[in-house]
Amino acid sequence: MFMQALMAGLSVFICFAGNYLTGQSMLERPLVVGLVTGLLMGDLKTGILMGAALEAVFMGNINIGGVISAEPVTATTLATTFAIISHVDQKAAINLAIPIGMLAAFVVMFLKNVFMNFFAPILDRVAAKNGQKQIVLLHYGTWIFYYVIIASISFLGVLLGSKPVEELVNNIPQNVMNGLSAAGGLLPAVGFAMLMKMLWDNKLAVFYLLGFILTAYLKLPAVAVAAIGLVICVVTAQRDLELMNLPQTTATNKRKLTKQEEEEDFFS
Repeated sequence: MFMQALMAGLSVFICFAGNYLTGQSMLERPLVVGLVTGLLMGDLKTGILMGAALEAVFMGNINIGGVISAEPVTATTLATTFAIISHVDQKAAINLAIPIGMLAAFVVMFLKNVFMNFFAPILDRVAAKNGQKQIVLLHYGTWIFYYVIIASISFLGVLLGSKPVEELVNNIPQNVMNGLSAAGGLLPAVGFAMLMKMLWDNKLAVFYLLGFILTAYLKLPAVAVAAIGLVICVVTAQRDLELMNLPQTTATNKRKLTKQEEEEDFFS
């Protein structure tokens, strides 16, 4: 169990810390976190499936300023880990991700407030003395220290919580587990609804309807629908470029021709 807990903590550190070290490279998205966790746990299939499902759940999750609504890295790591080592139903494990993500968000906000308030004055004093090496040391030192603390949450959660979770799952009545599975199946739809609420535009409604028809009635797979969407995007982009160049072409055509140009145009 120690190795599984260590792999869970390592997954959080790679995805969470690596995301900020590489300049917001989207490593913290559940799709990547689930893949990394499944790879480290030895069950890549479950990791990918959990990551894809939780990506839909957290797709509409937006952090504004210092307010963090949910922390998807810890949530995805623990939910995927419990689904693999405790054999929890994947839809039921998705339900576990929501409270875990909210709890982890409070921990991250607390660490940011305490952590930054403690080290910010030190950095100001070092910067006032133009201590370049000390600034670099503080930068990477606090980076490691901060994300090791966050990763330790998943480590302790798996090390201390996997057996209670497994016992809890084994003692859950079947009808309750069925309800959790049904609710877990609805959560991706809630995530998409949150995203649509922010992006909805009446001009784009026709494309939403097209995707619904292709999926629900023509039974096309998601890859085929995405390919059709890509073709529509390319055609729309080309049309927009033509419209952008149209005024310049019209202005050129309306320019008064010289006598020589008129003769050349007449005899051509």
